[in-house]
Amino acid sequence: MFAIFRLFAHIPVPAVDFQRLKQLFSQNELLSLLDIFSGGTLANFSVMALGLNPYINASIIFQLLTMVFPRLEELSKEGEAGRERINQYTRMLTVPLSLLQAFGMYMLLRNQQIIDSLDPLPLISLTITMATGTILLMWFGELTSEYGIGNGISMIIFAGIVGRLPIALAQTAAISQNTNVFNLATFTMLAIVVIASVVFINEAVRKVAVQYAKRIQGSRMYGGQTTHLPLRVNQAGMIPIIFAVSLVLLPSLVGRYLEALPNPTISRIAVLVSRTFTPGSTIYDLIYFLLVIGFTYFYTAVIFNPIKIADEIKKYGGFIPGIRPGKPTADYLNYILTRITTAGALFLGTIAVLPAIVQKMTNIVTLSIGGAGILIVVSVILETTKQLEAMLVMRSYEGFLER
Repeated sequence: MFAIFRLFAHIPVPAVDFQRLKQLFSQNELLSLLDIFSGGTLANFSVMALGLNPYINASIIFQLLTMVFPRLEELSKEGEAGRERINQYTRMLTVPLSLLQAFGMYMLLRNQQIIDSLDPLPLISLTITMATGTILLMWFGELTSEYGIGNGISMIIFAGIVGRLPIALAQTAAISQNTNVFNLATFTMLAIVVIASVVFINEAVRKVAVQYAKRIQGSRMYGGQTTHLPLRVNQAGMIPIIFAVSLVLLPSLVGRYLEALPNPTISRIAVLVSRTFTPGSTIYDLIYFLLVIGFTYFYTAVIFNPIKIADEIKKYGGFIPGIRPGKPTADYLNYILTRITTAGALFLGTIAVLPAIVQKMTNIVTLSIGGAGILIVVSVILETTKQLEAMLVMRSYEGFLER
C-alpha cells in the first residue's frame, strides 16, 4: 500500500504550472500544513493532491457532532457496530467535502494564475480526479488497518511525512558548505530533545484513584477493588494546532485578496495586515501560540465531560477516596484536568512555534517539520509499537495455552 501510495504521489494533474506552484507553497503556511496531511502529495499536485484532508475534516466534524446530538452519542457507545456506522457516515461526508475542497483548490490556483484555462472541462476533470484520489487513499488506509499493523489513515500520513525526509536531507547536504557545523549540531540536539519531550507528554497521565464499594448479590460479593482513572496531559492531540493555524492565517489571506482593490486606503490597510501576519513574524508566532493554548482548553472541554464521568463512576458504585460522589467528584476532576491541561497547552503552543524559532536560530529551513508533523510521526510510532507489543503478548499467551 505504501508503494502504491508513493507511486500515485508522483503522478501529476495536467495543466498546472509547477514552478509557480512551488513558489505558492513556499509563501503559504496553510498549504504547507495541508501538504502534511495529504502525505506530501499536495506539493507535487498529484492525483491524490487533497490527500486525507477531507476525511480528517469529516472525522473532526462527527467527533464534535457526537457531543451535540444524543443519537450519535448513543451510536458511539454501542461498541463496534456503532463505531462502524459512524465511520460509514464519515466516509459519506468525505465525498462532498472532497468535491468542495477540490473546487476551492481549483479557484485558488486560478487566482494565482497557476491554471490559465477557463473552460469547464478542466474544472470538472480536476475536481473529479482529486476527489477520486481522496476516496482511493481513504480505501488504502482502511485496507491497511484491516490487514496490516497500526491505524491505516495515520500510517499513510506518516509515510508521506517520512517519505520527504530523504529529499530534505539531500537539500541540506547540498547547502551544507554554506551552513555552520555548530548550527547543524544545535539543530540535531534540539530535534532529539523535542522528540523525547513529545513522547513524554503523549505518554504522561494523571492517575486518579477510584474505589468501588463492596456489594453482595445472593451468596457472592462484588466490587471492593481499587482502580484508577487516567487523565492524559495532552487530551486534545494535534487538533488545536490545526484549528489555530487555520485561524491565524486568515488575516493574511484576506489581506492579500484586498490588496488588489482600487481603494487606496483599503489597499494600504490590507498590505499592513498581510505584513503583520506573515508567517515567521513575532506577532504571528505570538498569536499562533495563544490560539493553540485557547483551542487546547476548548477541545479538551469538548471531548472530556467531568460531570458525565462523575455520573458514570457513581452509577457503578465507585467513588474517589476523600471526595463525595456527584458534583464534588465532577469539581475535583475539573480541577485536576484544568491543571494538567495547562501543561499540555503550553507544550503544544511551544511545539507549534518551535520550527520558526529553530529556523531563526540555526538558519536551516530544509529540515524543518511543523509541530503537527512532529506530533503525527511520534504518535504513530508509539501507537504502532504498542500494537506490536500487544500482538507479541497474545502470541506468548497462545503458546502457553497450547503447552
